[in-house]
Amino acid sequence: MPRKVNYGPDYDDNYDEYDYGYEVDENAETPPQKETIKHSVWRCSICTYDNDETMSSCDICGVLHGPLLNNSIYDKKRTANIFDLKSSRVSSTVVGRDEAVKVSSMRSDSSNQSTEKGKHNRLDEINILKNIEVGPPAGSRTSDNCSASVQEGWLGHVDESSVAVNLQSRGKSSLSLMPKERNVMVDDSSSSRNGGEANSLTSNLENISFAAKSRHSNDAKPGRAISRAQYKPEKWMLPEKAEHSLTQLNLAIVGHVDSGKSTLSGRLLHLLGRISQKEMHKYEKEAKLQGKGSFAYAWALDESAEERERGITMTVAVAYFDSKRYHVVVLDSPGHKDFVPNMITGATQADASILVIDASIGSFEAGMDGTKGQTREHAQLIRSFGVDQLIVAVNKMDAVDYSKERFDLIISQLGAFLRSCGFKDSSVSWIPLSAVENQNLVSAPSDFRLSWYLGPNLLDAIDSFQPPTREFSKPLIMPICDVIKSPSQGQVSACGKLEAGAVRSGSKVLVMPSATIATVRSLERDSQACPIGRAGDNIAVSLNGIDGNHVMAGGVLCHPDFPIAFAKHLELKVLVLDGATPILIGSQLEFHIHHAKEAARVARISFLLDSKTGKVVKKAPRCILAKQSAVVEVILQEAVCVEEFSKCKVLGRVFLRTLGRTVAVGIVTRIVEEQQ
Repeated sequence: MPRKVNYGPDYDDNYDEYDYGYEVDENAETPPQKETIKHSVWRCSICTYDNDETMSSCDICGVLHGPLLNNSIYDKKRTANIFDLKSSRVSSTVVGRDEAVKVSSMRSDSSNQSTEKGKHNRLDEINILKNIEVGPPAGSRTSDNCSASVQEGWLGHVDESSVAVNLQSRGKSSLSLMPKERNVMVDDSSSSRNGGEANSLTSNLENISFAAKSRHSNDAKPGRAISRAQYKPEKWMLPEKAEHSLTQLNLAIVGHVDSGKSTLSGRLLHLLGRISQKEMHKYEKEAKLQGKGSFAYAWALDESAEERERGITMTVAVAYFDSKRYHVVVLDSPGHKDFVPNMITGATQADASILVIDASIGSFEAGMDGTKGQTREHAQLIRSFGVDQLIVAVNKMDAVDYSKERFDLIISQLGAFLRSCGFKDSSVSWIPLSAVENQNLVSAPSDFRLSWYLGPNLLDAIDSFQPPTREFSKPLIMPICDVIKSPSQGQVSACGKLEAGAVRSGSKVLVMPSATIATVRSLERDSQACPIGRAGDNIAVSLNGIDGNHVMAGGVLCHPDFPIAFAKHLELKVLVLDGATPILIGSQLEFHIHHAKEAARVARISFLLDSKTGKVVKKAPRCILAKQSAVVEVILQEAVCVEEFSKCKVLGRVFLRTLGRTVAVGIVTRIVEEQQ
């Protein structure tokens, strides 16, 4: 039971008067006290419990006693003690480069020093460690008769307290706080002089050695001193010119919900032999059982039960087929407004795009609606991804009897909007088709009602794309789109598109933002093992020597000598989209960049720019309205992997969203503050 305490005004904090339950004879003579050696105690700074000096940690809360220094009681055979936490005052003299570092200790008379005094002693000793400069000893080493003074226990605490010795390039060294992974090995050879004289640390500091770690070590954080212009690729990184090789083309399928994107993609895969007749029969049977017979081709890509039940695409599906010129990677994107972030994550890898339009009455108009339609938003996003080659596939022409008037109306209305987004008329192809009836997909239309169209079919239009440029000669950059972990085998794989550089089995890569070096174990492309991955390839990189928790979607694999920046305070040049709400200082937004998404706050609106010339129109405006361009500063809730747009376009494109709508697109012009 806790004892009762009187908290009145006359309370006297006298714990000696407490009745402990036994009687004391006041008249009895006290025996003479013998002089005994009492071990001093130290008080825990957390729970204030008095522990015996022999305890290295608090018996109550476990806090270490003097984490930098160890008590001398553990080794009673050692007589010379430099760091005596309770009964000595340590003073240091830092001498020149060619002189020894001397530490003198003075014994005090009293053995029961106060706790505050002990704290000052420890602070003095820590200051010694922080200010020591190591140089080659001037004289010879001290005699062998001198006993070692730096204890192994103290050295053991060096790693636990995150204290490391960092040799600098000038030949000096200083003690600095470093991560725990920095392994510092100090030879326990410090000597002390007899008779309580000054103790020399020269011989100990002279034998400091490090577990040398190059830039390719697992926990070294490489610097950003090397310029990217100095990078020279190796021969194996450059592609070999093969006569019959196909160029890879990442093709994003986008458009309003229920416009037939998945059905179009599934029909193409079936016609080109990627889906067998047996598999197609299976899809048709399953779709009819659920009363969705028209969704059979879509089920080839919408594989999850929820997608099939709801009848919409929720994530970006990936498939492959070969045309005459390209090895096409199909990125079937969701069209529902709730899954636009997923569309951004997948379609940001696109080299070209197919914008699917529903030609039926009312559906095209719904897609062009400024508030709920996704046709406009997807077109704006695709252009902001850097895609300038576009096919407008006017689907479901059978619903309007392949009417040429309806097709021309769509061209006139949508064409003007695409020009306002930055698409050139020469880079946009218009293809009328019907995915369900297989009209104008891989061959000329067989229906006489489409005889008025004399242009290419969809597959020929894909082959008419200009081949994308690849950055083979630049350092490795691969934004991580997805992570596959295998706990049973202890492996982790990072999936994504190689935006620059090349990688092969055995290569060292830097995983950001954890800044950890990993080794490439194997590569997979199109679910098949491959020896080398080059810029433009969609690959899965299996990594060794790294914890799976350090690899995450939204991160980046990069060259160890050229790390990607990691920051949360950025300067952006943005364009507010038509119909968007005004952006004010302090506005809370969703910040999207490659495969990462973070909450952001507008910290400053620096300039208002002219949308055509880019010149400054107004300084420090109060807000940004629709169709206006401005330079703003945003602060993210968590840091992301990012680069300036001038250095890396993929890692420099941003999208700002709020309330389920994309309100602005832009680029990163400056990294205001980079995270260390």
